[in-house]
Amino acid sequence: MNSYKIVKYASEHYVIWNEFVAKAKNATFLFHRDFMEYHSHKFEDFSLLIFDHKEKLRALLPANIFENNLYSHQGLTYGGLVLDENCKLSDVLQINYQLLKHLSEKGIEKLQLKIIPTIYNNLPSDEMEYVCFLLDANLIRRDAIAILDLSNKIEISRVRKRGIETGKKHQLKIKEEATFEAFWNELLLPNLKSKYNTNPVHSLKEITYLKSKFPNLIKQFNVYFEDKLVGGVTVFITKNVIHPQYIAGNAAFNTLYGGLDFLYQHLITTVFPNEKYFDFGISNENKGRNVNESLHYWKESFGARTIVQNFYEIETKNFDQLKSVLI
Repeated sequence: MNSYKIVKYASEHYVIWNEFVAKAKNATFLFHRDFMEYHSHKFEDFSLLIFDHKEKLRALLPANIFENNLYSHQGLTYGGLVLDENCKLSDVLQINYQLLKHLSEKGIEKLQLKIIPTIYNNLPSDEMEYVCFLLDANLIRRDAIAILDLSNKIEISRVRKRGIETGKKHQLKIKEEATFEAFWNELLLPNLKSKYNTNPVHSLKEITYLKSKFPNLIKQFNVYFEDKLVGGVTVFITKNVIHPQYIAGNAAFNTLYGGLDFLYQHLITTVFPNEKYFDFGISNENKGRNVNESLHYWKESFGARTIVQNFYEIETKNFDQLKSVLI
């Protein structure tokens, strides 16, 4: 086994961390420290940098710690081991051996992984799925994500076409906005409060801060009917994927105006026609055990099809199971 040095992240690693993320084969801007640290007060960061024997950084683990568990990171939608584009399978096996051995010796009993969905990778990178198999990792959750392949679009359903035509009939206008205040205060917050008695993951202050750090990667599109705000969407843009992070509208937005159909079709065909994938998100409840059928069907009626995101629980004491894999 090759030797690797594992170092806990500190502020002095800010530059090298972000430079690595920018070139990694399975990373997005969500792993940039400016994104991770907007909610640093909510989590005890335990992110790790993994160097080889030549002091070359080969992998990162964005993570937080809670009790005796290490999580890849609870404040992020996806995570896992972030890899150098030159990392081979043998490297990943040896890195995981050293990583889990290190964690076990530190008294950390379990590593909770939420694997990054394959469409977000810049290169093929399913090494961690294979590692989880070798370690007898416990699959604790699996989400079904509706993905539209923008280079191989399936024709949308007649129902969606009617919604789009309704939006055109009402002469809905879609504008990219520089700020989030109107959408957050008039639509998103009231909707989430009335329907689910909850708040968005990001406060208005937080999303505004993130926009200032990633101005080309976080965008707001509002929908207007006769100059009145009736709906909107906050979009996260990665190298391969467009993902609506928040969507909200008033009571008439869909029922009368066909607003959501019209808005999504506008994003897909006009704003982001040359991107690879459009991520409609999950339709799951109960840790993936249930699917909101009507919601998932709505996404599929745009031509989206399903991929999965896996969540694993690894017992760190199993690190020895990786020792004899390579023959």
